[in-house]
Amino acid sequence: MLAYILRRLLLMVPTLIGVVTITFVVTQFVPGGPVEQVLTQLRHGSAHGGEMGGGGGYHGSQGIDPQQIEQIRRQFGFDKPPLVRYGMMLKAYARFDLGQSYFVHARVWDVIRSKLPVSITLGLWTVFLTYLISVPLGIAKAVRNGSRFDTATSVLVLAGYAVPGFVLGVLLLMLFGGGTFWQLFPMRGLTSDDFDELTLAGQALDYLWHIVLPVTAAVIGNFAIVTILTKNTFLDEIGRQYVLTARAKGAPERDVLWKHVLRNAAIPLVTGLPAAFVGAFLNGNLLIETLFSLDGMGQLSYDSVIRRDYPVVLGSLFLFTLIGLLTKLIADVCYVLVDPRIQFNRLDR
Repeated sequence: MLAYILRRLLLMVPTLIGVVTITFVVTQFVPGGPVEQVLTQLRHGSAHGGEMGGGGGYHGSQGIDPQQIEQIRRQFGFDKPPLVRYGMMLKAYARFDLGQSYFVHARVWDVIRSKLPVSITLGLWTVFLTYLISVPLGIAKAVRNGSRFDTATSVLVLAGYAVPGFVLGVLLLMLFGGGTFWQLFPMRGLTSDDFDELTLAGQALDYLWHIVLPVTAAVIGNFAIVTILTKNTFLDEIGRQYVLTARAKGAPERDVLWKHVLRNAAIPLVTGLPAAFVGAFLNGNLLIETLFSLDGMGQLSYDSVIRRDYPVVLGSLFLFTLIGLLTKLIADVCYVLVDPRIQFNRLDR
């Protein structure tokens, strides 16, 4: 097991380098870099409209002192060649130093750390409610396989899966957020303006009131995967010999399902929990956070891309990739620990 874990950890290094390298190269050719952002603000209101170039190059800076331009380039580190900046970045990342934000004037780690609680909370709510609803629903579909209930719920689940979370979020805002119809829930944020003045119970209710729409938008899109996985694993286990033996011995159907079948069918569900959380945390919830103006990693990533805050963009992507790779490794280890029949030498093949 230790050799397998070490091998997987070593394979993460080229993956991280590849992701960071591709992102770094792309940022060099994206128009409107941080230098251009500052120069545009300085030229705002003047009659001279300079032409924007890539991440470090700037052309058309009429009306601005060249020394001031050079000072701005030096401030953002663009006075050095791209290869030099790339090498410095890799050395810093090897020490887990993600650098300094261009516009927030704080360490990237500190900026990310301040936004993580919102994203983690939303991810936990999403995974908790998804499993709470989807697992019993999948079991019911497996027990009633082929019935009208199975068909109707399959249509509803797949319909929810077909609609992206952020599109569903827009619909929820229009229906229940005061966009077009009813003003039942707040449109933005996690708390009200008078949150600090409320009692503890009032603060809890206010928080729950605010997360109804974003959590609903995040959860519905995840129903299908967990529900279908639960149904299929239950159907596979129901047809096995030990289930037939238990039924032949006269065991109650409830005991057969919940004591025997569930124990084995839950293995892929339990081992998939880390991946489910990271999927909710890194994928759909980022767009949902931006849509509902939740001050988490999604909003931070969006603002960083718009402002061309490259250290935050690269640092966030580096962290997301690292978390995703570590989660896959943890899921594999959990799978072996939960099911001793699985061996690491089989996973290598």
